[in-house]
Amino acid sequence: MKHFYLTTAIDYANGQPHMGHAYEKVLADVIARHRRLCGQPVYFLTGLDEHGQKVQQTAEKEGIEPQQLCDRVAGDFQKLCHSLHISHDDYIRTTEKRHKIVVQSVLQKLFEQDEIYLADYQGLYSPRLEQFLQEKDKVDGHWPEEFGEVIEISEKNYFFRLRRYYPWLVHYIKTHPDFIFPHFRAKQVLEFLKDEPNDLCISRPKKRLAWGIPLPFDEDYVTYVWFDALLNYLSAVGYGEEALGHYWPVDIQIIGKDILLPAHTIYWPCMLKALELEMPRTLLAHGWWLVSGSKMSKSTGQVVQPLDYVRLCGADAFRYFVMREMVIGQDCDFSHERFMARYNGDLGNDFGNLVHRLLHMLRRYCGSAIPRGNFSDADDQALRQHWQEILPRISEAYQHFAIHSALELLWEMLRLLNRFTELRSPWSLAKSSRDEDRKKLEATLATLAEGLRLVVNALQPVMPETSRIVLNALGLTSEANLHWDQSLRWSQGLEGRSVGDPSVLFPRVEG
Repeated sequence: MKHFYLTTAIDYANGQPHMGHAYEKVLADVIARHRRLCGQPVYFLTGLDEHGQKVQQTAEKEGIEPQQLCDRVAGDFQKLCHSLHISHDDYIRTTEKRHKIVVQSVLQKLFEQDEIYLADYQGLYSPRLEQFLQEKDKVDGHWPEEFGEVIEISEKNYFFRLRRYYPWLVHYIKTHPDFIFPHFRAKQVLEFLKDEPNDLCISRPKKRLAWGIPLPFDEDYVTYVWFDALLNYLSAVGYGEEALGHYWPVDIQIIGKDILLPAHTIYWPCMLKALELEMPRTLLAHGWWLVSGSKMSKSTGQVVQPLDYVRLCGADAFRYFVMREMVIGQDCDFSHERFMARYNGDLGNDFGNLVHRLLHMLRRYCGSAIPRGNFSDADDQALRQHWQEILPRISEAYQHFAIHSALELLWEMLRLLNRFTELRSPWSLAKSSRDEDRKKLEATLATLAEGLRLVVNALQPVMPETSRIVLNALGLTSEANLHWDQSLRWSQGLEGRSVGDPSVLFPRVEG
């Protein structure tokens, strides 16, 4: 059975984890966890891109070997994954032997197919981006800031025959609307392809860059970092081996919009076409996190350190915030005030208080056991009907990457449960000696427990640790809630289960 194969971009070993890295990991993790709950075998890949000129230069400045720098940075990124509860199945590093073998195998194959040739190059080059440029890359006559210093360079290099695949690529994008998501990004790619880019330089002379994978057919050169890095998606799942068929083609590749063009929508599909491999089913490009409308930047001091918020409020609170705030494909502004409003409001008041209040009432009024509910009252029926109406919309939102919409629907349900609590006033019913009020009390608490169970099950992809804690408090183990469809049906499966002591899930944080 083919696995659902999901990848993030591999992070570059020249910097530290930032908000964009954290968001991309969480987004991929939410998709992976949802697919697992739907019963699909998932293979979730992330990793580190460790070659290239910037890594070599940074290591030289620090007076250490490039591999030492990469090992340290790999540790930082793996710590980020651990802190955010990222459930990846593999972490690939491009300095690993398994990756180098695949890169050299692909290079040799393409060279023998005359897809790679040697030629003189004279033109413009961006050391910061490690790529060759053309005049058309200017914006209003100037080089964009992201290119850094642009220099003229003249040298002999190896090139991949990218141009021969442009007519095919244009046709493929036009005839496969799900290939690039959001769909408006496909228009940008097609516009870019109107002025056919040159063939891709896939080498760098060792005399100016030694830190890379040597070309198998010419030891005087190393592989261009992007050609090397993109092949991680193949090397992680056994390119050249029979096992590749269990994973390929990749189902979703999650990347930032800044590396959509040209790397993932020009270089990558053309490389795969030359190798006679299927295309990724979907390239999902997310937007940037901004501060006051501007891209986060170390030079301006506008940087958000994700682990600061994880330490302050917990991983699940951070995961909830980034999934609730950002709409896939669009940029999103980050503010501390907005984060704290979501934490204290959505999580503390709407969610945490409901859990604490329910567990407290079950312990006080029902001996810490969930009573039987008949769900026959009009208010109970209305809650049940509302859940049945929104459940397909929640599932569709997860399926189509609209995680923010799924969370909006789930919080709508939480607010209805809170309103139902106030309406039924279990604390007043508990004071009555009438049998009718006792039955109503038990029915009320049973309804609240079941409604909470459903919401928490649907929250598992976004807030896995919190969901586990609440389900355990309701007398359930994670094994009892493994399948999406089955675990989201309204039922009486909680009857008689012993509940845990009330605890504060999201302690209030000021400031």
